Amino acid sequence: MAKTRVGVLFGGCSGEHEVSIRSAQAIAGALARGTNQEKYAVVPVYITKAGVWRFGETAAQTLQTWTALAVEVNEATPGDRLPDRQQLADIDIWFPVLHGPNGEDGTLQGLLSLLQMPFVGSGVLGSAVGMDKVAMKTAFAQAGLPQVKYVAVARAEVWSNPCVFPKLCDRIEAELGYPAFVKPANLGSSVGIAKVRSRQELEAALDSAASYDRRIIVEAGVEAREVECAVLGNDVPKASVIGEIAFESDFYDYETKYTTGQADLMIPAPLPPAVTRQIQEMAVQAFQAVDAAGISRVDFFYIESTGDVFLNEINTLPGFTQTSMYPMLWQASGITFEELVDQLLQFGFERFQ
Repeated sequence: MAKTRVGVLFGGCSGEHEVSIRSAQAIAGALARGTNQEKYAVVPVYITKAGVWRFGETAAQTLQTWTALAVEVNEATPGDRLPDRQQLADIDIWFPVLHGPNGEDGTLQGLLSLLQMPFVGSGVLGSAVGMDKVAMKTAFAQAGLPQVKYVAVARAEVWSNPCVFPKLCDRIEAELGYPAFVKPANLGSSVGIAKVRSRQELEAALDSAASYDRRIIVEAGVEAREVECAVLGNDVPKASVIGEIAFESDFYDYETKYTTGQADLMIPAPLPPAVTRQIQEMAVQAFQAVDAAGISRVDFFYIESTGDVFLNEINTLPGFTQTSMYPMLWQASGITFEELVDQLLQFGFERFQ
C-alpha cells in the first residue's frame, strides 16, 4: 500500500521561526518511527524568513540541522515565494508547524483551503480568532466563559494626540488598576508582553506593544497558578490531564518559556478533582467557542484562595517538541507522541472530508 505523503511545513515569517523548526523536527521523527513509518512518508517543506517555500535538500537539511536558512528579504520576489503545481501534487496532507503570525493566524490555512488540500489543525476562522486576543476574548465572553478584566486598545489610541492618550491611560487605571499586563493582540510566545505597575510603565508598554501590532489587549494582573489543558479532536473534542507551570521570574515571558531550567512543569497538576474537571470542561468549551479543530492548548489562571478559574487564552498551534506541554499532557493521558501525530493527521483528513 502506498504511504501517505505528509508535507511537514515549518519555518515561516515570524519571531518563532526557530521554535517552528524544532517542533517540525520532532513531528518528522515521530512519523518515521513505529507503525507510522509504514503509513507515512515525510516531505519536509521549509518557508524561509523571507517567505520563500523550499522543498527537497534545502528543507531536509534545515530540518536535520535545526538551523534557519539565511535568505534576505530583498532576494525574494512575489513569484519566488509559492511552490509550483508539481511540488503541491506530491503532498497528500499538510502538517503545518508554523507558530505565530503568517502561520497559525488563518493566512496559511486560507491558502491550503483555497488549494482544496487537507491539513492538520484549525481552519481560517478558528486560527484567526485563536490568534487575535481581542477577538478571542470577545468569543469567550459571548460563550459565558470567565476571564480576568481586560481593556481592548487600538494603536490609533496610543499613537494619538496628547489629549487622547492620557484619557486612555486613565480609563485603564480605573477599570483594571495595577499590576496589569500589556500584550500585542496577534503575537505568540509572550513576545512584546510587559507587566506594568505604574503610569510610567503603562505608557511605555503601550507604546512598545503598538510597535508590534495595531491591536492591543491590557489585562488585570492576578495572583494565580498557571495551568494548561490540551484538547484533541474535531466536533467531539476531548481534554487531557492538566499541567501546571511554575517559574521564579516575574511572569512567563519569552526567556522563561524557552530557556532550559527557567520553568518547571508539573503533570498532572496537583489540583482538587472538581477543579480539574472544571478546567477540562472549560477547555473544550473554549475550543468550540473559536471553532478550533484538531489541536489546541488552553491556558488558565487558578486562584487557589478563592477556587476561581479564569480562562486566559487558547493556542491553536502550540509548540510540539518532545518537551512541549501539549504532547507531554497527552503522554500523561495515555497517548504517545507517535500516536498523537497519527491521530492529528486522521483528524485533518476527517475535517477535510
